[in-house]
Formats: sequence, structure tokens, C-alpha cells
Amino acid sequence: MYDISAVGAELGLPDPEDRFLDRELSWLAFNERVLDLASDPDMPLLERVRFLSIFATNLDEFFMVRVAGLKRRINTGLAVPSVTGRMPLQVMHAIGVRAHDLMTRHAALLKDDIGPRLDAESITKVQVDELTADERARVDEFFAGHVFPVLTPLAVDPAHPFPYISGLSLNLGVLLRYPDSGKKLFARIKVPPRLPRFFNVAGKSDRPVGRDVPARFVALEDIIAEHLDTLFEGMEIIHHSTFRVTRNEDLEVEEDDAENLLKALEKELLRRRFGPAVRLEITENIHPRVREMLKDELGIDENEIYQLPTPLDLSGMSDIADVPRDDLHFRKMVPQMNKDLSLRESSDQVDVFAAVSSRDILLHHPYDSFSTSVQAFLEQAAADKNVLAIKQTLYRTSGDSPIIDALVDAAQAGIQVLAVVEIKARFDEEANITWARKLERAGVHVVYGIVGLKTHSKLSLVVRQEAEGLTRYCHVGTGNYHPKTARGYEDFGLLTKDKNVADDLTKLFNQLSGYAPLTEYSRLLVAPTRVRSGLIELIDKETAIAEAGGTGTIRIKVNSIVDEAIIDALYMASRAGVEVEVFVRGICALRPGIPGLSENITVRSMLGRFLEHSRAFVFGNGGAPIVYIGSADMMHRNLDRRVETLVELVAANHKAEVIELFELAFADTTSAFVLAGDGKWTRNTYDEAGNRLTDYQTELIRRHRKRREIGDEA
Repeated sequence: MYDISAVGAELGLPDPEDRFLDRELSWLAFNERVLDLASDPDMPLLERVRFLSIFATNLDEFFMVRVAGLKRRINTGLAVPSVTGRMPLQVMHAIGVRAHDLMTRHAALLKDDIGPRLDAESITKVQVDELTADERARVDEFFAGHVFPVLTPLAVDPAHPFPYISGLSLNLGVLLRYPDSGKKLFARIKVPPRLPRFFNVAGKSDRPVGRDVPARFVALEDIIAEHLDTLFEGMEIIHHSTFRVTRNEDLEVEEDDAENLLKALEKELLRRRFGPAVRLEITENIHPRVREMLKDELGIDENEIYQLPTPLDLSGMSDIADVPRDDLHFRKMVPQMNKDLSLRESSDQVDVFAAVSSRDILLHHPYDSFSTSVQAFLEQAAADKNVLAIKQTLYRTSGDSPIIDALVDAAQAGIQVLAVVEIKARFDEEANITWARKLERAGVHVVYGIVGLKTHSKLSLVVRQEAEGLTRYCHVGTGNYHPKTARGYEDFGLLTKDKNVADDLTKLFNQLSGYAPLTEYSRLLVAPTRVRSGLIELIDKETAIAEAGGTGTIRIKVNSIVDEAIIDALYMASRAGVEVEVFVRGICALRPGIPGLSENITVRSMLGRFLEHSRAFVFGNGGAPIVYIGSADMMHRNLDRRVETLVELVAANHKAEVIELFELAFADTTSAFVLAGDGKWTRNTYDEAGNRLTDYQTELIRRHRKRREIGDEA
């Protein structure tokens, strides 16, 4: 175990609280950056709405996992200080203060800024009493035909105990009174989660939505509230309001004690529904009696209650963000076939095996099409009579995925197929169990990896009989085999038949499906045994180069960087004069720009239309750069409790392409969020003359389009 204090004292580094940022507060700072995008008046309006939704969804997961974990440790007496020296109760208090502030700002942004702008564009959220007669008729018809049959009012009285409130459900709390006796009662109605969150009452039109063809939305809970008399006939409705509960939804499965991991996980998923409450969201108009009842019945503290204006659950704003108004969205970007797969426009599908036989191919999604590269690779393998085996890791994918279909087709065609399925992928467990069983039924060899480790690597291996013998084709990626998210997630992938990579993947799949704990690799760094140590060796090498009077450079692109050993190595590199650039999307526990510690470290973050998901590592190596891409973030779980893979890029043009990303991201002319040593982020959007700086992802779209045009001309 890495002794932070002892190592710090040995290396002459500051105390932990002075050299690391709190990871939970850093995550909240990340979500604040999402909110900053929603606040940007220069952002297309419906994209601002989408960022409102993303902020809410992110925060839900934060409470379900991170806050719930803190609360569990406090309640079980396992409260130990964080690396910054804060006790869990102190962290919880800081989270509560920050989260209240952010949620209040989030709600106000919709009410005071985005809402009026939507109104001006004839995209309006309306109350039921604002509807025209025709619109009211549509609402009544929708309620009678689609809503009323699925509602289940649950009364609370001596014969009806307080009902279980499921996590993230939106609910109406209703106070009722018997007309004869005057006795008051409480009832709860769950808003059906599978119905549209917002109902467009404007009706259908032959013309596209625009300022002269409005979209008018009524919240589903408002529709239900308007029809309460049909649910409680003969009762007086005193008051109603909405509320929402967030519960601990993280899973705990002791794999060593589980004879069948699949069955154990299914049982744990049932328990998830009954996790303790960690947050209660209520509307400003809630009745005091209902407020106290919810607080007592849910066993929740006062500081865990968030009182907000309506509507609650702004994750549902994604319905409004999907309104088809091209003028209010980002300009459409169509992923293009990678130039190395096809040098000319063609309606014919490229032969991926022929293309990879001539060169390694570096893919950059979503700029490069996933369907014409990775998906085509696996579909062609499944239909190829010369293919003998396909081996595949699957962490997240869609239920109707063509990747799953290709593996099923391959197995049914007699190809030996191995799928290493990670059924513990957080919040995708149920879906993964479903398609794991589908694969098993088709004859695929399904395994669940190594006990105690999540398999997070993104790997494909295809064994093909060719004239010169068996040839192995490989794909190593940074993103999941998920065709839908591949259109919005930025990721790298390497297609190659290089013998060293093929040997490495063959060994790794053998380790995942069998027993090979002492495996060594050539072009791969594999966690939990080698990623951290391999990267630190490369960092130390740059430090040595700088100490000898050379130029040391380190560039890291990750979703999160928390690991103290990696961060301390970067601090030592900075002290030696190494220029360090860290491109991070989410959490960053590193403090940049601290004199005597990290003055040579710069941290930037890019958020935008695509989710920056790739991981890349560049080391100057005295002018002969060493470049890796892969699945691993710099977090304890990735480096110690997951099977992660980084692959070294060897082609000069591939190295240059990755290096170009850092040069663009860290250019003074590129808009970015910049981190200071105190943990505060500043968004640089304009230059000193007031000109808008270059948007990183927009520039990449332009470059990829230009690169493809040059390829077509060639």
C-alpha cells in the first residue's frame, strides 16, 4: 500500500492536505463545469437544456454512489480520514453545502434564463390552467388512455403502512380529508417512470416545429395533479406537492463467497431497491405536515433535504432537448469512414481485414464512424468462413447491439466465440445479465473474468485462417463496444495484426478465461499488475532526462486523476523541470501551479457536445515520443481492482495524431476550463480583445473533415 505521509516526508513533499484536492468536491466541481455550459448564452439553446439534464443525471449518480458510500461508512463506524485529512462527516457537510448551492443555481437557471428563452422560441412549459380548450382535451384523453390505468394511489392509515418509495421515483404527496368526519389522510402517487416526462399538448403538425409551430409541454406530474379527483372520488383534496428520494444504489457482492456470480448479482439487484435514503428533494410549496412525515418515515436528516422550485427531476428535460429544431442544436456532425479504411467514397463496405493487413489503423470516434470500423470488423468476422475464433470483452453495450448480434451469428455459424462479460458494470448490471444469457443460449462461451476484479479492458481478437497460416486481428480501444454511445463519446481504437499485440491479447484472454497469473506482455500495460508501475517508470524517465539537462515532457488525458502515487511522481517531475500537461474531464486531485511543487503542471478540462472519454499518455523520451492509449483512468479502482489495458502506439503518424490533440487542447487560442492550485476552475472563453476562442471539438470536426477530403482527392 502506498503510504502517502511517509513517501511525502521521504521526498520532501508537503503534507497530504496541501498536495491533494478532495475527490468528492472535485467531482462536484466537474458537475459545476457542466452547469457552466448550460449557463453559456452562446451555446445553442436546446444544447443548454441538454446540459441541464446531464447535470441532474450526474448528480443523481453522485448521491447514489459517492454520498451513499460516505453515509454507509459513517453509520457503520468505519469513518477514517480521507487523504486530505477530512473525516467523512466533514466531507458530508462540505458536499451538502456545495450541492445545495449547485442545485439552487441549477433550478434558477431554468426558471430565470433558459425557460424565458425557450418561451421566446415557442418551446414552452405550461401549466394545465394555461391550456386552450383543444389542448385540455388532448391532456384529458392522454390521462384517460395512458396515465390513469397505470396509477396506484397508496393511502397511509392504520391499515396501510407508509409505502416504500423507490429511488429516483417522482411522487405526488396528497393531503386528503373525509367530507363527513373532517379526518385528514395522506396518500402517495408514483409518477409512472416509463411515460414521457413532459407531454406536448400542441398536437401533431405537418410542418416542422418552429416559432410558428410551437411545442407546448405539460409536466406529467401536473397532469396527474389536475385529475386527482378521479383517483380519490368522494374525498376533499387539501393539498398536493411533488417529492423525490435518492437511495444508496451501489452494489456489494462478495465474489469469493458466491458460487454463481450471475445469481448472486441478481439477488443483490433486488436488494438495491431498498437501499437507505440519502437525499430528499421537495418542492417549495410542500405542506409542513407532509414534509415532517417524509423526513421521519425516510429516516433522513434535515441537511439531506433539498427544497426547490418545480419541476423536480430536471433529468427529464432531455425530452425537451430532443425537440427537432436544427437552429437550436449543434450543427450536425456525421461520422466519417476512417481514411485508412477507405481512401475514396464508396457505397461498398470496406474489407476491414484487407485494410488492417496493409497498415495499423488508429480510429478516433465519433469523428471516425464506429459502424464502418469496429462494428464492421466484428460483423465481417462473424460472416467469414475463414475465421476460427473471436474473443471479446464487453463492459457496456446496448440491448439491441449489432455487436451482440454478430457474436451470436458467429457462434451459430460454428466459430468459437469467447465473451468476457462484466456483469458488475455499475447501473448496467440488469442489461448485462440479460444479454449474457442471450449469448450463452447461442453457444457463446461466456465468462465473467477474474474473481475480485472488474474487466474494464476494451479488446477484440479475431483468429483467421489465411494462405500464410493463422493471422490474428486485434482491436484495442478506450471506449465500450456500444454503437449508440460511440456517436457521442470521444474515444480511440487501434486495429492491428501486429504479432506483439496479438500475442499480448492471446495471453490476456487466456488469463481472463483461465489461469495465468504470471503473464508478461510486450506492447500492453495491464492492470492491476503493471499500469501504475509502468506509467511511473515512464514519468521517472522524463524526470531523469530533465535532471540531466534535457527537455522532459509528459502529457496525460484521462477522465479522472486521483491516484496519489501517480500524482506524487508528477510532482517530482515538475520539480525537476518536466513540462506536464493534464487533460482531465472529471475528477482531479492534483494541485497544479503550486510554487516548489507543481509550477510546471497545467491542468485543463474540455467539455462540450462529445463526452471526452479517451485515455492517452505521451512521454517525450528525448525526442522519440512514447505514446499509449487505453481504458485506464488514474484512480485506485482502475489501477488496483480492474483489468485495464494500455497499448503502445508505434506508427509515427498515430503518435503525431495523439500529440496534436494535446497541442490543440493546451493552445492559448483554445477555449478551456483551467484548474488552479486551490481547486477552483476558470473558464477561458475569450481572448484579451474579446474574441471567442477556438472550440476544441468544433476544430477537431473541421480537421477530420479536411483530412477526409484530402484522402478522397488522393
